[in-house]
Amino acid sequence: MRVLCFTTCLFVLLASARAEQAFEATLVGQVILPAATLISPPGDAPPGLQQSGRFTGPGNVRVEEYGSIAGDTGALHGRRPTGLALPFNGQPVQGFSGIKPVAGEPGLYWVLSDNGFGNKRNSADAMLMIHRLDLDFRAAMATREATIFLSDPNRVVPFPIANEATASRYLTGADFDIESLQPVADGFWLGDEFGPFLLKVDREGRVQKVLATKLGNEDIRSPDNPALQIPANPTQAVPFRAQRSGGYEGMALSPDGNRAFALLEKPLLGADGKAEGDYLRILELDTAKGEWTGRSLKYRFAPGGVSIGDFNMIDDRRALVIERDDGEGDPSLACAAGQQPPACFPTPAKFKRIYVVDLGAADADGFVKKLGYVDLMAILDPDRRARQRGDLGAGASAERFGFPFFTIENVAMVDGEHIIVANDNNLPFSAGRHLIRADDNEFILLRVPELLQAR
Repeated sequence: MRVLCFTTCLFVLLASARAEQAFEATLVGQVILPAATLISPPGDAPPGLQQSGRFTGPGNVRVEEYGSIAGDTGALHGRRPTGLALPFNGQPVQGFSGIKPVAGEPGLYWVLSDNGFGNKRNSADAMLMIHRLDLDFRAAMATREATIFLSDPNRVVPFPIANEATASRYLTGADFDIESLQPVADGFWLGDEFGPFLLKVDREGRVQKVLATKLGNEDIRSPDNPALQIPANPTQAVPFRAQRSGGYEGMALSPDGNRAFALLEKPLLGADGKAEGDYLRILELDTAKGEWTGRSLKYRFAPGGVSIGDFNMIDDRRALVIERDDGEGDPSLACAAGQQPPACFPTPAKFKRIYVVDLGAADADGFVKKLGYVDLMAILDPDRRARQRGDLGAGASAERFGFPFFTIENVAMVDGEHIIVANDNNLPFSAGRHLIRADDNEFILLRVPELLQAR
């Protein structure tokens, strides 16, 4: 029996190693949109949206003095100052958390701004937006061509929103935490983390549908779902299965547009309050009906992975997935014994990968097959295409380029050899490129033919 077990286990390990083959990625170009890029709200927006970030201080109490709340990286990353402060005069074009090439227009991309400043409590004055960007990697320039502000003028959202009593009813980060997008002929499907919900909006950003999450016949809710409330009895639990900030971080669309696959960022919780496993759920949507099909798949983490960042199809069955750890900063500047931030990175980035997975090769338990990956911390840069490398230690290689961000939440195929990748800069709370400077919005174009050909 021991021989049989050894042989079986060895076969499983070898099969796993083959499934997770590493491929090289070569940097073709890097485009940078500065962190402090701000725009004005629409003319019909209520006056309170001229400012953003007023509720980001201690206790989320209102603070209206511009630049009076200093940004830092938080306890996990050493509370390093980022050099930017809130509130802002205007709305930040920041925190991209979803990307898709504009169909038929090379060089143009739809990108989705994150919910605001990190949570429901502090983002009531952060408007939800979709942008169309022109990214020129030859000239290393980013141009914002258009912005769509999300709204609910037809009162489709079934619960109170921050701008409930206004005519325009613009949506904010107190209403939804939108983290994934897919453009379709008549608008966009968006994935939210608060419900978690799927939203359908038209080309003007007006809500058409809000779809609650079901896994089979089970309602799946997060602690931020508006249907939940704190019980009067302090010993009574609040029932939820989706983790906070664990909703739909990625959503892929089939090439024919008939199916969308919504991928949770974190594992669901069991009755004991613990993660149900080291895997994530992928739920299938019938886009024409706007209904769940009842079919679901599973995505298993590799050792070191804790979250996913984005999810996009490359053909009718294969998809790109960003898998990451919670680290930030280049390992060459990791804090040594006795060192303290901000002179070093206390939890540097180690595991930042883009996988190709095969949804059509799920096993008997529903786990999709991983075909291979590229390491975003070891990108080849033989032609020195990097325009910003950041703070590095003395031993860092000049021929390797890293993408050492806490949250990397954008990936899509550009053509048969190239993918585009971008970070979510968590403005002004992340500093992964530099020790004491807020992260910009960075877009990188990578040549990865072997990854895209993996089967």
